[in-house]
Amino acid sequence: MSALAPTLQAFFSERLMNQREASAHTVEAYRDSFRLLLGFACRRTAKAPSALDFEDLDAALIGAFLEHLEGERGNSVRTRNCRLAAIHSLFRFAAFNHPEHADLIQRVLAIPTKRCNRTDVSFLEGDEIEALLAAPQRSRWIGRRDHALLVTAVQTGLRVSELTGLRCADVRLDRGAHVRCLGKGRKQRCTPLTTNTASVLRVWLQERGGGPRDPLFPTSRGKPLSRDAVALLVSRHAKVAEERCPTLKSKSVSPHVLRHSAAMTLLRAGVEATVLALWLGHESVETTQVYIHADLTIKERALARTAPLDAPPGRYRPPDALLAFLEGL
Repeated sequence: MSALAPTLQAFFSERLMNQREASAHTVEAYRDSFRLLLGFACRRTAKAPSALDFEDLDAALIGAFLEHLEGERGNSVRTRNCRLAAIHSLFRFAAFNHPEHADLIQRVLAIPTKRCNRTDVSFLEGDEIEALLAAPQRSRWIGRRDHALLVTAVQTGLRVSELTGLRCADVRLDRGAHVRCLGKGRKQRCTPLTTNTASVLRVWLQERGGGPRDPLFPTSRGKPLSRDAVALLVSRHAKVAEERCPTLKSKSVSPHVLRHSAAMTLLRAGVEATVLALWLGHESVETTQVYIHADLTIKERALARTAPLDAPPGRYRPPDALLAFLEGL
């Protein structure tokens, strides 16, 4: 009898759900990883998923699967590494229950993650944000909902899962207006709201109605929006906003780009990296450093401070061409 199937089931039910109490998003990510792996292994071995054993998932097959993800499925290196992390987690769990496969398990665990290039984060400038917020047709209920969602996303920097998980009771609009959310790693986070955002949400809540446990941004049937639905509405409104702000044509606007935009707005306003990490719900301040690297204005201010002592402050600018011509006569 195959030992892989019961081990995989125990990995999800015992390790992830019971012992670690992993979030639904983590379980879904791991589930998708193993669905892809088992499908690949079935095509390679001509066996049914329930008939696969650990000998079928050796280091050679895992390596071929990772190459398949990048080469044929077109996944990024980051996605490849995430799939490998899920596989490593399963095999570490299996090492305690199946010592007879110790050599095979160690060879799989020895497969390294791949290094990848780090690119600057993409974010929207002020005029691009204004164009995006003006895109929804607020004469319609869905347009008013989308406008309230976009305003909240751009100002708070909440993750898309945090936005879709908001309930009406999570918004406080009295003194010290704020919104509460359950963030990554099951961490409760409180994010203050600006006067404009609070006004938009106050009007929206009056129209939205509903009970305290109802979703803040529902579908037309009252159900919570899915992450794909939010990504679709952001992309659709960004397309409309291109007519008003052509620079948006060169950017791929997603819910996470709105989160980056909120972070860059705070950073340019002088918010320190430690405070920004708390605002965004980052586990480490190092995660927040990507926004400092992406902001050219901060680098230019640093460059201005390194000018020679006998040189005027600021960046070098060439002399006027006409005056240079006359001085050269």
